[in-house]
Amino acid sequence: MFNMFLSRKKNKSRFDARTSPRGSQPGPGADPAGQEEAMPLGEESPEALMGLLSDQHSPWALPPDCSPQDQHLREMAVLAPKLVRGSRVFRVLRSLRIVGKAVEEVDKGLLQLQQLEELILSANQISRITSANLPRTLKVLELCCNAVADLWDLCAQPPPELQHLGLGHNRLCGPSQDKYLTADFWPNLVSLDLSFNNFTDLLGLVSQLSSLQKLRILVLQGNPLALIPTYRGFLVDSLPKLSILDDIQIGPDERHQFHGLARQPELVRSEAQVVVSIGEIKGIPDPSAHQQLEVGSEAPVIAYSYCVMYEFAEGEEIEDGSSVEVTKIHQHPMVATLDVDSSARDMRETKGQQEPAAMEEPKAHSAKVFVTPGKPWADVINCSYRKEHTAKDLVGLKSYLASGTIVSVMEEKVPVPRDKQKKKKEKPCELRSDPPIRRTLGTRRVTLETLLATEDLVATVCDFGILITEQPLQPASLEAKDRKKGKDKSKKPKAETESQASRKTTASAKGKRKNKDSAELEEGGGLQLVPLTVQFQMQLLRWPSAAGTQSQESMAVAAGKTQ
Repeated sequence: MFNMFLSRKKNKSRFDARTSPRGSQPGPGADPAGQEEAMPLGEESPEALMGLLSDQHSPWALPPDCSPQDQHLREMAVLAPKLVRGSRVFRVLRSLRIVGKAVEEVDKGLLQLQQLEELILSANQISRITSANLPRTLKVLELCCNAVADLWDLCAQPPPELQHLGLGHNRLCGPSQDKYLTADFWPNLVSLDLSFNNFTDLLGLVSQLSSLQKLRILVLQGNPLALIPTYRGFLVDSLPKLSILDDIQIGPDERHQFHGLARQPELVRSEAQVVVSIGEIKGIPDPSAHQQLEVGSEAPVIAYSYCVMYEFAEGEEIEDGSSVEVTKIHQHPMVATLDVDSSARDMRETKGQQEPAAMEEPKAHSAKVFVTPGKPWADVINCSYRKEHTAKDLVGLKSYLASGTIVSVMEEKVPVPRDKQKKKKEKPCELRSDPPIRRTLGTRRVTLETLLATEDLVATVCDFGILITEQPLQPASLEAKDRKKGKDKSKKPKAETESQASRKTTASAKGKRKNKDSAELEEGGGLQLVPLTVQFQMQLLRWPSAAGTQSQESMAVAAGKTQ
């Protein structure tokens, strides 16, 4: 941070310019007021260099949020550069920050920083850290976003005065690592960050953390155990000295609410409850436009129904049979291939949606597809679907929430034979129904990562864009049939000719009106197109918390947000 001043200009001569060649005393006739003019050309005075630090337009200006140590070191580099050259700088450094530099290990060279109190090594590639290479004066050690999977090396000779240990977003798994989180290794620990690892044993972890008598701040969100409904209440009552849990202050009301829960460990079950609710579907065009069959036709009538598919983590316990269909899917990191629909194509206008390749690729997970009951077409189709899932594989549920779920709107077409009055002597014929034809109208990924943190609810309106429907095949008109009959018959009644002319006039008027409507639609004066949308909500059931309970009004507002 201060080497720029040492390498920018070699100002060593300024110390000699004020002394005589014989010693360290000023030369005869030296004018103190004119010493700055006596400096060699091309070198700045200390006053000029200090000005570069204070000028906000200077490339060496101190940032507004710089620490007092930053300011002190830069001033030392200007006023007394010899004190911060070589190994001497190690005596004054108290904080070292190396972030995102692909550091893989910490060697013995760090022991030269004899006064180091804060070491930040976030976003590197450290898989193990040897505590023997850490200065004993260390009070803050931040190892967030690395690849630490074992704490044995770190706990061999841990810094005795450490007050904060940051191990969030690593690869720690319990219960093998729980034993290293006790006062035997960290007697002065005040703050501990274990967020977004893979700890699963809530009872075992709490039994170890209870020995940390000075612990006041704890972060465990993002771990599978944090998905347990009684997670927060059990921790609040088990660690009475804790002040902040998962970045949320623990108040007296919350402590009173969960009082006595620590004495009921049987309530801590290693499972999570998730409720999925699906509301209204809008924006599906009227399918009756595809069935303009004339009276007397023997062609079957097409019955349309609509449903919503979503995926949920495999390994969950099914409470009831309210779901119409449960189908296993093959989960690609970005796209789920549904076994129930292999030939359908998505016919929607994306409205600027991003391609999956441009998104961050989440981890693959195994999931199942659940289908809502089919509903007939309406301007607004109300699915009124609600299902509670009990997930016993907490690690799998965490991976599923991190990746998000896929929501699809499906159309099902079933040919239904027309009812005909049969003669008494005619034998009834056996009717066979064709299998239903399914088509995917829209697919969208819904982000669920906030459920891994402190949020309990994800409520969104999935927007699939405007559907582009195919033009239906029009049946032969009565006018065309009449013309065909006219070729076979040489004589026609006058009334029939007049009727045909009337139909021609009507058809011509309809054609003109259709062309007019098309022109108005192109000019923007026609019908307003409605995008295909579906209301989707997923809620992680927790014991109500005084610090984090959401009101029904806030949930309703959240349901109006567009995904």
